[in-house]
Amino acid sequence: MVVMKKMYKVVMKADLIKRLCFHQKTVKLIKSFTLAVFVLLGVSLLAACATLNAPEKPIAAVSFEDYQRETLDNMRTRRSFQLPDKEKELLWNGPQEWRPANIEGKPQKGILFVHGLGDSPWLFHDVAEELVKHGFLVRTVLLPGHGTQPSDLLSTTAEEWQKIVYEQAYALEDDVDGPVYLGGFSTGANLVLEYAYSHSEIAGLMLFSPGFKSFPFDWLAPLVSHIRPWIISPADATIPNQTPVRYMNVPTNGFAQFYRTSKVARRLLTQPYDKPVFMVVAQHDSVLNTDYLLKVFQQRFTNPQSRLVWYGDKPTGLTDTKRTLIREDKIPEQRISQFSHMGLLFSPENPLYGSNGTLRICLNGQGQQEMRSCEKGELVWYSDWGYQEEGRIHARLTFNPYFEWQSSIMVSTFDDTNSQEAIFQNNVIQKTGDQ
Repeated sequence: MVVMKKMYKVVMKADLIKRLCFHQKTVKLIKSFTLAVFVLLGVSLLAACATLNAPEKPIAAVSFEDYQRETLDNMRTRRSFQLPDKEKELLWNGPQEWRPANIEGKPQKGILFVHGLGDSPWLFHDVAEELVKHGFLVRTVLLPGHGTQPSDLLSTTAEEWQKIVYEQAYALEDDVDGPVYLGGFSTGANLVLEYAYSHSEIAGLMLFSPGFKSFPFDWLAPLVSHIRPWIISPADATIPNQTPVRYMNVPTNGFAQFYRTSKVARRLLTQPYDKPVFMVVAQHDSVLNTDYLLKVFQQRFTNPQSRLVWYGDKPTGLTDTKRTLIREDKIPEQRISQFSHMGLLFSPENPLYGSNGTLRICLNGQGQQEMRSCEKGELVWYSDWGYQEEGRIHARLTFNPYFEWQSSIMVSTFDDTNSQEAIFQNNVIQKTGDQ
């Protein structure tokens, strides 16, 4: 009897081990299957990022006046206004046009500007003021999901952005009796690059902090967007969701769509682009891979008139010294520690973002105490996101001390009548006082 009990226990133990092993194998199979599905999903999502889907129907020109009116009507309905003066906010954030004075008939040249993720057409206010003086018809667009409230980016696609660029580029070509240029900031630069590569009639590009390549893990954005809609909850009271002219909190889908445009840009940039390009980059840009941008300019933007304005130290990979112009980005006398991703486009006299502007961006990758001190109006230094230095509070640099000089280079790049010698004389490292 005792022997039988022992044998029974052995059999039961063996059966338990068998069941346990089967369970472990099942768990492993389930885990492997789940991982395989996740990998396949990731691969399919990333493969889809390599291109933007072709529009379902041919894109036709939509008059700028109709587009502007419809966009402003939508903003009036959906925007989360930040100031009592709603019409002023609409003016800052809506599509705008600058027409050259004292001309008969159509303008002789034009440019369409496209803003970046979470931003607005206000980005190009100062640049437009400069270009219209030189005969450009200047227009800006507002990308879908922008200018209203950040949650409107939860389902927006890069194809919707692309559609607006195509429609308004076509419209500008109809309204100008001469060359048409495109310009873009960050994500907007990716969108105009895509259009320019497929439309040879575009005469050249103006690219500010172009978002061709970002941080090393940007490829995860499409995956994360399906799991977590927000990195920071819009209900978090410590973080402002938006300012009068931009979003401060963007859903992960926005980053996923940005990544898609950057993937397309990098695919296109395996081939040269031979039209004139004016490109501006800050070495310490916290968003972009600036080494890659330098490489692209030197190897892919082949036109001899093209110019790269580089703010920072002389880069180690610089070989094209003739077309590259360098300025230091540390200016202690103006309390500037480094240049930023967004500050390249604004004059020091800009009423919102200038040195005495009404909007100060204190959300800059510092601690809560430093941010509160900044918000109280204490003395600050300026930098890009994330820069910290003991004993100094840093707000975001939102203006460019070299703006006037930069504008002269921008105009000269696309002016065939100007002597290029004047440009060549500027391609040396100088301080602010040397301008």
